[in-house]
Parts: sequence; C-alpha cells; structure tokens
Amino acid sequence: MADYVVEDYSNETRTHKVFNALEEACHEMDVARPIWLDSTVRDFKQCAKARFGTDAFVEDIYFDYLEIEVLEED
Repeated sequence: MADYVVEDYSNETRTHKVFNALEEACHEMDVARPIWLDSTVRDFKQCAKARFGTDAFVEDIYFDYLEIEVLEED
C-alpha cells in the first residue's frame, strides 16, 4: 500500500483541486489516471472519498484499487 498526500492552498475551486491532486498523485506513483464513473462521482459527493477499481482504468493496474479522500483543515 502506498500513500500520497497533496496539499493545495490555491484559490481554485474544490473540484479543480481534487482533479489536480489526483493527477499529481497518479503522476508521482506512476499510475494511469482513472476514469470517473457515475458510481465513483456519487460516492465522492456523499462522503468526499472515492475508490477507483480496475474498471476505472484503461490500462491494467498492479493493485486492487486507488482510493482518494479529501481532508480539509480550517
């Protein structure tokens, strides 16, 4: 299991911050960027957490899933 944390203090929208962080994390871990399936979007909207399984990747992956979570600090 690998963890990667992205801190974003920019003035971007929350959505842009999530997309940018996912792209950065995938780049750093040398993983293809996953596709946002409807079920993934629904889960993310409910709990600020998303799990991308093998069906969310065009390429074969060497792990079971990629999970992201937004942690916000005041």
